[in-house]
Amino acid sequence: MTFYTLNYIQNNQNTDRAIFYVLTLIATVAMIIFTILYLRNRFATRYRDLGIIALLFLLLFVGTQYEKYTQINMQKSQATQIIPFIKSVARDENVKPSDVLVNSTTLVNGMIVRVDSKNVDYQLNLNDDRNTYTLTQAHVIDHRVDVRN
Repeated sequence: MTFYTLNYIQNNQNTDRAIFYVLTLIATVAMIIFTILYLRNRFATRYRDLGIIALLFLLLFVGTQYEKYTQINMQKSQATQIIPFIKSVARDENVKPSDVLVNSTTLVNGMIVRVDSKNVDYQLNLNDDRNTYTLTQAHVIDHRVDVRN
């Protein structure tokens, strides 16, 4: 079972988008070059076709970037929900927030919360309005865990 610390949730909201930026830049430059070559020699339609292919790649990369952008925004909004929850559990259990581990990076009903310093596991039961919760003691079968800091 994988558990996440508050530090991991706060710091790992960004994904590496450098590859998409480079590919988008390459597709843009290729489209511009093929457009210039086509405009210099309008009878060479291969440049027009290559420019259209570069444009399609550019649209594909931009669409992928937009999808990742919306996904990252959704993850950030869900992470903003779990951070106060972890701090609340730490305050209620009288431990540091770094001692509270969760098995999900988003606030979901039924997730396992581990208070590491007390070596106790709880199952989260969220109310319908997601403003209140109850923790019931849980017993995990496999005690081997992977903690992501």
